[in-house]
Amino acid sequence: MKVILKALELIRKVEFVEMATADASGKPNSAPKFFLKTEGLSVYLIDYSVGRSAENIRVNPRVALSFIMMDTLTGYRLSGRAEIIRSGDVYNKCLDEMREKAIDLTTKRIIEGVREDKPHKYKAYELEMSGRILIYKINVEEGSEISPRGEIERDKAA
Repeated sequence: MKVILKALELIRKVEFVEMATADASGKPNSAPKFFLKTEGLSVYLIDYSVGRSAENIRVNPRVALSFIMMDTLTGYRLSGRAEIIRSGDVYNKCLDEMREKAIDLTTKRIIEGVREDKPHKYKAYELEMSGRILIYKINVEEGSEISPRGEIERDKAA
């Protein structure tokens, strides 16, 4: 589980990850999702409820997440089964955490623009999430690390 644990630690440093899904016929879909947090071997993502990802997860809960660490040019993939959380205590807690993380991201982007003397560096400073939000909980089963030389190390959760 060395690769999975490393990827779960590193994913906390990114704001967005790519999530790949497939519909019942196998047609793929990949879209960026707002990374919220990890808990144990689970990854929580935020999404709008209007895309194909949720439809695909309903019929095929297998997903893959991917991200790259730009400082090392190392790529990571985590795969497993996704659950859609639409309401309840966990949903409300995640929404509160999302709001806090969105404020931190907005602040970071504003400070970065001021530091670089480019107050209009970004077209949007705030993460605008509509009222139609879904939480995805991905229970990680497998992980891969891809080095800049193309070497791949894989492992599975126990």
